Amino acid sequence: MAHLRSPVARARGLGSAHTGVSEWWRQRLTAVALVPLCLWFGASLISLTGADHAHFAAWMAEPLHAVGLLLVIGAASYHFKVGLDVVIEDYVHTEWAKVTLLVVNGFGAVTTAAVSAFAVLKLAL
Repeated sequence: MAHLRSPVARARGLGSAHTGVSEWWRQRLTAVALVPLCLWFGASLISLTGADHAHFAAWMAEPLHAVGLLLVIGAASYHFKVGLDVVIEDYVHTEWAKVTLLVVNGFGAVTTAAVSAFAVLKLAL
């Protein structure tokens, strides 16, 4: 008789996963953090237009710029990961594909952030 129950009846009583609010807050906090960081990054790119390699290397050697770029990389990578996790969880319905994509997304975000941070630190130091 269980097959005669509606989808709502089958879902009732299971409760929520209790992760929606925390994911929402993490997404919003990283978005708010990215606003000034991206404005700074955009202004920096505009100011570096036409700069030669020596000027760019000197700009990167300044600790404020290196730290700013590391913050942009970290916040953007985390923001992207959290957002794509929500999309995967909501729209991928096959369990093995969902788990695989979540793992790939996590490794991809960490790898991208690590390689980008390494490049910034190599240029800055």
